[in-house]
Amino acid sequence: MELFEGTFSPQRYETMTYRRAGRSGLKLPLVSLGLWHNFGDNDSEDNAREMVCTAFANGITHFDLANNYGPPPGSAETCFGRILKQDLNEHRDELIISTKAGYRMWDGPYGEWGSRKNLLSSLDQSLMRMGLDYVDIFYSHRFDPETPLEETMGALASAVQGGKALYVGISNYPQEATREALSILKRMGVPCLLHQVRYNMFGLAPVEDGLLDILEEGGSGCISFSPLAQGLLTNRYLQGIPDDSRISKSGTFLKSSALDEPTLKAIGELDLIAKKRNQSLSQMALAWNLRHPVMTSVLIGASRPAQILDNIKAMDHLDFSNEELKLIESICRRRREAQQP
Repeated sequence: MELFEGTFSPQRYETMTYRRAGRSGLKLPLVSLGLWHNFGDNDSEDNAREMVCTAFANGITHFDLANNYGPPPGSAETCFGRILKQDLNEHRDELIISTKAGYRMWDGPYGEWGSRKNLLSSLDQSLMRMGLDYVDIFYSHRFDPETPLEETMGALASAVQGGKALYVGISNYPQEATREALSILKRMGVPCLLHQVRYNMFGLAPVEDGLLDILEEGGSGCISFSPLAQGLLTNRYLQGIPDDSRISKSGTFLKSSALDEPTLKAIGELDLIAKKRNQSLSQMALAWNLRHPVMTSVLIGASRPAQILDNIKAMDHLDFSNEELKLIESICRRRREAQQP
């Protein structure tokens, strides 16, 4: 594994493992790069370019975006479009580029949620920002309880039928809506490739509510975001809050209140397990996430290229003993119980 130094080695695929998405023909790298943070107008585009190119230089072919990533919304897609044109244009057929629509992007009643008007208009805008004719995966970013699911899924199917997306997926959908969405898309002849969900040691809802079982039964894959709980599942907060961390930046979703006593205790105990496995806590957390058979890939975020290389090393040790899994479960359960009022 190496940092990008201006050229892409022909051996770049030798360091990455790829896994099939459900029962589709598409394989994704076990580690994918999400552009939620650090690709907006307020961030360094040179650093963004280094991260994207370092990722691709080490076999990460999947880059995940959404129309509202930034800030401001849309700026991450614009930034990625410039990087794509400058460095990756000749490699377009080697890339899996995904985007999403569903959160607010413009004023008025059509600027968010799951209507056909919103989804297809947003997709056109995303393609324009990135300078693309199509994306590989187009997601409905969130379930819309007020729009008929047939309309939302029909819009996804139209994106494929119109040549603007190769595959479609859903994100942040609850259990029963997921089951129905998979069924509708199957009837339309455009199967759901992936469900993108929040899943990590501190957030087990997809397993506990049976969502992953629904995906496995329906032939869809799963890709997890926030596999490191936005940085909590690392060792960087054991000695205080670093100045460059997400918690220290105002306006982020991760607040200092997340570092309560039960969480810090759990982080320390998990870090000891990781050290015995000769891994960092973040590497162990990614490996733990990937242990589930329906999990196709994990979406990592990064603030610098070296973090990407560190996360890729999770693949060096993906296996867990039964004792390790039981101990991890016990630590996380005690944390949840201690946080209950």
